[in-house]
Amino acid sequence: MSRLDQRLKTQLEAREEAHLYRRRRTLESAQTPVVRVDGREYLAFCSNDYLGLAADQRIAAAMRQGTELYGAGSGASHLVLGHSRAHHQLEEALAEHTGRDRVLLFSTGYMANLGTIAALSGRGEWVFQDQLNHASLLDGGLLSGARFKRYRHADASALANLLESAQQSDALVVTDGVFSMDGDLAPLPEIAKICQAKNAHLLVDDAHGFGALGETGGGIAEHFCLNQQQLPILIGTLGKAFGTAGAFVAGSEALIEYLIQFARPYIYTTAMPPAVAHATLESLAIVRAESWRRERLTELIKTFRTGATELGLELMDSQTPIQPILVGESERAIAMSQSLEQQGIFVGAIRPPTVPAGSARLRVTLSASHSPEQVKQLLDALETAQKELRIG
Repeated sequence: MSRLDQRLKTQLEAREEAHLYRRRRTLESAQTPVVRVDGREYLAFCSNDYLGLAADQRIAAAMRQGTELYGAGSGASHLVLGHSRAHHQLEEALAEHTGRDRVLLFSTGYMANLGTIAALSGRGEWVFQDQLNHASLLDGGLLSGARFKRYRHADASALANLLESAQQSDALVVTDGVFSMDGDLAPLPEIAKICQAKNAHLLVDDAHGFGALGETGGGIAEHFCLNQQQLPILIGTLGKAFGTAGAFVAGSEALIEYLIQFARPYIYTTAMPPAVAHATLESLAIVRAESWRRERLTELIKTFRTGATELGLELMDSQTPIQPILVGESERAIAMSQSLEQQGIFVGAIRPPTVPAGSARLRVTLSASHSPEQVKQLLDALETAQKELRIG
């Protein structure tokens, strides 16, 4: 064994001993409430397919049609010859849907966050972020080379104090809209007012709100009725509630043109397959038209929270499809997840460093494609696991 392999092996063993080791599982079916994983069927509550569109046959048909029109891949970056008509049509449709001047597509949400933050900030400038922001946002702040500070989670007053102490205009304030591990919402109306008063620029990553929140699925901006002036840099993901893949940045004409010129992950990456963009146009039409999906989600969330509270489980303050059950120690979270798996239910155990030490949890996620009966089945299984492990 080489010295490198020995060093890596030691670190891997330490991670496993701390109950932090991650293992991939193989999904052998479409992303639906009932899935086949490693040869066995499970009732799953661990995907981000909030509206139940990942396996929608209308979107699949649009994907096939897109492949017939444009082929399997884009073949180049957007700025070489990879920007297809499908990409352009999707950008225009998303701009209209979000109420923004323009939209720029990225291949992933991680790339959108890294590219946008790095392009808009640099050495000598300030980036302020919520301490529970997604890793891609935090990485963007660290890699930008800017002066970087984190404020207390969802604490607008703490942000205001940091901006006051910085005594610099044009700071970049970055927050998730819906926090991926807690499921709560950022206090965006207050943050937007503070940014306007301090001449700071607000960037919101709405990965987990876009499609799931708002009357027409416009996400956190629609939920809080924030226009482009109040929320000038809006980032959304298409691989969650929209059921396809990719991401986008929405904002002013000047913002989008600037990112085209200076966002390196956009400039130097092959464009997403145009068939994905073509399929997402169908997904967008469904998200806008079928409000019953969001209504069903609301009812399922109420059902789950009521049942989990009756079981004495510790829930977080979330009214979104993300419903974490706080367990505490990583070992206990793993044990509870394994108990559910033995009962035929798949729920992931989330541990540090994804969440703070001592706050390991089961991250239950609900989908509009779940039925009330399936949620009841989950609650019954949680009760059994709770009794086995004496949790709650």
